[in-house]
Amino acid sequence: MPDAPPPSTAVPPRGFAVRDVARLRAGGGDRAPGVDARVADQVAEEVPVALRYNGRPFAVMMATPCDLADFALGFSLTEGLVDASAQLHELVVDSRFEGIELAMAVSADAPAARIGEDAQAQRLLPGRSGCGLCGTRELEDATRPPPALPGDARRSFAADALSRAFAALPAHQPMNAATGAVHAAAWADAGGRIVLAREDVGRHNALDKLVGALVRAGHAPGDGMLLLTSRASHEMVSKAARAGIGFIAAISAPTALAVDVARGAGVCLVGFARPGGCNVYAHPERLLERDGG
Repeated sequence: MPDAPPPSTAVPPRGFAVRDVARLRAGGGDRAPGVDARVADQVAEEVPVALRYNGRPFAVMMATPCDLADFALGFSLTEGLVDASAQLHELVVDSRFEGIELAMAVSADAPAARIGEDAQAQRLLPGRSGCGLCGTRELEDATRPPPALPGDARRSFAADALSRAFAALPAHQPMNAATGAVHAAAWADAGGRIVLAREDVGRHNALDKLVGALVRAGHAPGDGMLLLTSRASHEMVSKAARAGIGFIAAISAPTALAVDVARGAGVCLVGFARPGGCNVYAHPERLLERDGG
């Protein structure tokens, strides 16, 4: 077995950690199976991120510790904790040994200001990286439908623009390229150009980060297409609809409840988006065959 390589002096990108790994080889011919090399590998970071509003705890999510200002705003908007970004007055990011705390100050008229007073306005359990409903207290909270989208958010987009966007998406996934362990949510314009993308170990977190980034950059979420590298669950559709996004395309499948939510909210929902085709589960009239109709 070769000697272990010297430790790398390169600084890993944000969201990465470096861990030693034993790389195994399969046996074949006169070669015996065994450890071929010990190398340093880049792996996605996953840490507890606590969200606190006006000094009161709300939830702990397992997340990749980058783009946290986007995450704080996007989570607040898609969870209905603030009605507009102006209600979020201050964010303090506090890194601790146990994890990271996002301490937010919100205005008195924000729904988050009722945390600790209104039992329906808080979660009590930590949220795992793959779960967006952990800690929801009541069944009706788990399936609350988003409001119907206004007409200006129900835009149509061309199938060839959608294909161009998905073809360009891997170039906007540096964390996944290095680790193979994170999801992405991206926003593309009508021409299929990806404007913003965010990555996280949790698909809900990636979407929240994207929504926060869109709002902070001043983009109207309904003017573009949302691309997901995961399945489209009902909460992903609900979060997007609450943010004003009316067109969602996922690489994987939607759930039945996601389809129902999309149809009710006026969201065009595309699944199994692949080169050369896709399935349209809700409002197929809004996916045009080509640019210009």
